[in-house]
Amino acid sequence: MGVTTGAWAEPDPAGRLERVRSWATLPVLPDHASVNWHEEGAEEIAAVLLELGVGVEAGIWSGTDGAERFAVSPLGPRVLRVLAEVTDVDAEGAVSSARALLSDIGAAHGRPVLLHGEGGGAWPVVRFAGRLGVDTRVGLEDVLVLPDGRWAGSNAALVSAGLAEYAQGAL
Repeated sequence: MGVTTGAWAEPDPAGRLERVRSWATLPVLPDHASVNWHEEGAEEIAAVLLELGVGVEAGIWSGTDGAERFAVSPLGPRVLRVLAEVTDVDAEGAVSSARALLSDIGAAHGRPVLLHGEGGGAWPVVRFAGRLGVDTRVGLEDVLVLPDGRWAGSNAALVSAGLAEYAQGAL
């Protein structure tokens, strides 16, 4: 099970860090937590998570300094994977943004990369991930419509469409 440590969950960096520290008293911890490297306090939160034995998924968003900060992080080699988040919701620009983001991430400290987009950029990024053969994800957090524009009735419908789109990109 994975959880977020994103600023939208707790805007104050000190408060976010204190909340993560309080997990030490929980009987069960998440398997991993996403840490957005461009957010203030990311390095400290990642360090506490690792001390607690919680895996870290490094969220690197396009259009931020997250890739640069992650590249020099001594914790980079210890993360589970890099979640490359393409924030360009324009279908035309999403693949260009994905290319730039992957270039910025570079070798990612040798960690696996999961590439995904959102909104109008979700499906082009899924196909691009298929073309590159890299991991991706799709779900209601990322997009609410199927590739043909119809509303998705469920996460299962999105996953089914995602598998088809990924395979189409790989052709």
